[in-house]
Amino acid sequence: MLQDSALSAPAGAETAQKLGLTQEEFELICKIMGRTPNFTELSIYSVMWSEHCSYKNSIYWLKQLPREGKVMLAKAGEENAGLVDIGDGLACAFKIESHNHPSAVEPYQGAATGVGGINRDIFTMGARPVAQLNSLRFGFPEKARNRWLIRGVTKGIGNYGNAFGVPVLAGEVFFDDCYDQNPLVNAMSVGIVKHNETISAIAGGIGNPVFIVGSATGKDGIHGATFASADITENSADDLPAVQVGDPFQEKLLLEASLEVIKTGAVVGMQDMGAAGITCSTSEMSAKGNCGMRIFLDKVPMRQQDMKPFEILLSESQERMLVVVKKGMEKDVLQVFEKWDLNCSLIGEVTEGPNLEYFYRGEKVAEVNAESLVLGGGAPVYKRAYNEPEWYARAQKFLPDSIALPSSFEEVAKAIISHPNICSKQWIYNQYDSMIGTGSLNINNRRSAGLYHIKDSQKAIGMTVDCNSRYVQCDPEKGTAIAVFEAARNLACSGATPLAVTNCLNFGNPYNTEVYWQFVHAIKGMSLACNILDTPVTGGNVSFYNQFTHAGVTVPVFPTPTIGMIGLVHDISKIAEVGFGKTGDVILLLANHPGINANGSQYLRTIHGITESPAPNMNPADEHNLIQLLLRLIGDYGVKYCNDVSDGGIFTALCEMGFSGSLGFEVNQSNEARWDYFWFGETQGQALLAVSEHQVATIKQCALSYSTACHVLGTVSTGNISVDGKSVGDIKEYYQLYHQMLGDLMERE
Repeated sequence: MLQDSALSAPAGAETAQKLGLTQEEFELICKIMGRTPNFTELSIYSVMWSEHCSYKNSIYWLKQLPREGKVMLAKAGEENAGLVDIGDGLACAFKIESHNHPSAVEPYQGAATGVGGINRDIFTMGARPVAQLNSLRFGFPEKARNRWLIRGVTKGIGNYGNAFGVPVLAGEVFFDDCYDQNPLVNAMSVGIVKHNETISAIAGGIGNPVFIVGSATGKDGIHGATFASADITENSADDLPAVQVGDPFQEKLLLEASLEVIKTGAVVGMQDMGAAGITCSTSEMSAKGNCGMRIFLDKVPMRQQDMKPFEILLSESQERMLVVVKKGMEKDVLQVFEKWDLNCSLIGEVTEGPNLEYFYRGEKVAEVNAESLVLGGGAPVYKRAYNEPEWYARAQKFLPDSIALPSSFEEVAKAIISHPNICSKQWIYNQYDSMIGTGSLNINNRRSAGLYHIKDSQKAIGMTVDCNSRYVQCDPEKGTAIAVFEAARNLACSGATPLAVTNCLNFGNPYNTEVYWQFVHAIKGMSLACNILDTPVTGGNVSFYNQFTHAGVTVPVFPTPTIGMIGLVHDISKIAEVGFGKTGDVILLLANHPGINANGSQYLRTIHGITESPAPNMNPADEHNLIQLLLRLIGDYGVKYCNDVSDGGIFTALCEMGFSGSLGFEVNQSNEARWDYFWFGETQGQALLAVSEHQVATIKQCALSYSTACHVLGTVSTGNISVDGKSVGDIKEYYQLYHQMLGDLMERE
């Protein structure tokens, strides 16, 4: 007999709607259960069938992504994070996830708990986190509220990550008005584990005990998954209890205890309690193991004593995990967690299934079928209608020659180098600890990607996050493919061979047919690029409903499919940095068609106010050839100085190379293109090298074998910058503009 008696059908339908379920979904739940569910059971279905947990509007298309490859050790979505082979009996676990909605209403805790959650996904697999990355989107910092969001998010990431003790090795920040009310906070974690020490998020063994470990459970984060599956509105601050509160010091203890308890051999399965808390971990682990569980909610350690059963089930209190233990080895597990001064409470047992039974103070309060709750099981799957937006057709009609040529190169150059999207994000990065530990290879040298040295080897893991969401807004398919290729170029420019991808897909409301069109075409673009590069998608995260409604007008964010990619350096003596070596070195441009136009560029947006144009030109075959060429030049030809050409174009990339040693450059165009398009256009598939004169002929010949043109642009100088025969300033002027702009904006009240 259920303590929480069933609702009447009309009352149940009304309650279901309030919890975010549709009438059709409520009827399906009644059919599955063979009765009308009670409030607790409806609450369980509402979070598990929310977009955030079920991926009901995205899973069909996610399954179209390339998900197999020679390095894959776990299928996409099979584990808490992606797992790929990096040789020598080691594997790399990595994943990226969003914490957008919580960060919009409480930026500090929203960002902090995003960092904590993604790290738990890594170490619950048995991997020790070794590096963190983040991808952030905000409105422009000229507005006070945006500065408040930036400060809160940055401090949350820094305080949590620094205390947890894992370095931030790479990241990106992008600004646009569309993110004013709905920032994007995407956090990525990378870990290393031995092949034979991985653990799965699975339950099994009838009668095996189930433990909850870590922090006590409170009322923070209740219905957080539902909150993340709805639009941000003017009243979203009222949902503050849906934002979790993090404790990085507790997480550090949990990390060490988890890795130690795995070595006892007592653990059958383990899963982080993220979205939907106990509900999610019990249902997903049971469904994966084809079993059930009997859980006693009053045995859960609680911070507040007045919690109702549904609150205990749905709480998203941080730093907690569910652990299924081999019967008879309970003492081994208890001893480990007692050593680390952490809660470790027996709250239930594995049953024959297929149901989950939840009890509270001797009464059964809910009974649900585990399989019916989860992604890939009984959770609904939808293919939404979509159609091409009107603005897309308009954008394709943009005529590059319709833009007047600016009168001053220097004015354009200084406006671009100091733009918030181009300038240094040092004000943000300085708040992160990037030097903790001994593994970072980025401390004394700037590189295109983060590099982590694998202990007792000559190898390093390369890592990056990339997405120019302006490109994706211009053309979702091409823009997403560009994000994948740019991530691969950044790895290759550092000497790392691209291996695999994780993604964080940030879009507006999936019921908006134009938003869903963006999503579908982004998946197609990602598939194209990943297939060409042989970088399978290991998993990731979908975040819909990123938009803001004010006075009846809804503004979705730019479609932002953030790409997290890892690669492998086989010999750390053969890596490259972003810089110039010495004066007199020759500057080479690897590019087949430089200066075609400035489509989708920051130049068009900043100098001419053009918001609708096609995405930058991109040729997939050229991208693949360039990446292979870069790896060959760095690995076999000893090239040490290299930079990808991306945001801001060739001139910006040259300045970035000059900043590290205060060296200038004297360069000339390699073709007859318009000077503004050549130097500030963002045509893809381009990279810069700085090499000794005696290397030039050999590099040109090698480039030819990879069907890539190699142009001599000029030479490295002592500090002056000369473009097409005219002096346009000194490298120190540009350095000051580049490094001070964001800090000056953020110092405002």
